[in-house]
Amino acid sequence: MTRSIGTDGSLRDEPQELRPEDAFDAAALQVWLHRHVPDMTVDEPHVRQFPGGASNLTYLLTYPDREVILRRPPGGTKAASAHDMVREFTFQDRLQPVFPQVPQVLALCEDESVIGSQFYVMERVPGVILRGNLPDGLTLDAASARSLGENLVDTLVALHEVDVAEAGLADLGRGSGYVGRQVAGWSDRFRRARTDNVPDFAQVMGWLAVEQPDDVGYGIVHGDFRLDNLVLDPVDFSVSALLDWELATLGDPLMDLGSAMAYWVQVDDDEGMQMARRQPSNVPGMPTRAEIVTRYCAARGLPSDDWTFYEVFGLFRLAVIAQQIYYRFHHGQTTNPAFANFWMFVAYADQRCRTLAGLA
Repeated sequence: MTRSIGTDGSLRDEPQELRPEDAFDAAALQVWLHRHVPDMTVDEPHVRQFPGGASNLTYLLTYPDREVILRRPPGGTKAASAHDMVREFTFQDRLQPVFPQVPQVLALCEDESVIGSQFYVMERVPGVILRGNLPDGLTLDAASARSLGENLVDTLVALHEVDVAEAGLADLGRGSGYVGRQVAGWSDRFRRARTDNVPDFAQVMGWLAVEQPDDVGYGIVHGDFRLDNLVLDPVDFSVSALLDWELATLGDPLMDLGSAMAYWVQVDDDEGMQMARRQPSNVPGMPTRAEIVTRYCAARGLPSDDWTFYEVFGLFRLAVIAQQIYYRFHHGQTTNPAFANFWMFVAYADQRCRTLAGLA
């Protein structure tokens, strides 16, 4: 692997100063942490915020001898089932013993009076997180880029092979019918989050409802699987941790792969798809979406020849997520300027979904 890591730690995923709208009472937080986290100091931490992510908020709490991650929901109107701190904490707590790439969670607070919302804390896993573009100081040759892409696929395969019962997660799923629930659920979320500057997706939602296949399996679904939710070892770029379990559930693993592929923007994709790129999946040598699907399905003994439904669903689901975030910006519930143009991708996604489905 061709790479260079600077001594200034430039390849670490570094937090920034708090956005005013996302600040909280650090003194009140520390009182609670001292009571509920083993070996926690009484000293107030230095609190900073990670810039990545557009849903739940992630903070770094820095102490003289340790670093701790805090996760909490965003402000403003949210989908009823979204941002469930109890579920997110519980999922990781149970899964970690059988899937070691889950960070160790430390404590969950359901008392919203402490910082204004529920939250949980977990250990920070050191390493490299790749966001939109390769950071200064890192280069990948084609062979290394392909190896990294294959590591991503193999990690998803390993997650989907976890025995749900062994992990103690069986009570967090709803059984068969996952595909149908996903189509209906994301369609309803879009209708409730729609603003007057985006299409109605009526043709796409109708096509998904008619064309949906039966579930082809049942296992852990991460729900937001992409490179910028992976912590990579800085030496060999193996996967040290898988982050952001906000959307995790149990269901059809091919739906999880379809959702992941919506984020996998290739170098030859058009300008509309490039708007959605949040990872360096366009680096020369990275596998294509088709190559990833083939590798995954071969590893799990699943068919890969009828992928259109999963591709359309994944892109539609991504459009709904973008629209939910844009809805908060549109209505002044967040001022983060990064969300201002999300509606443009939503409009593009309607056209691309209809083209893929043969409706345009």
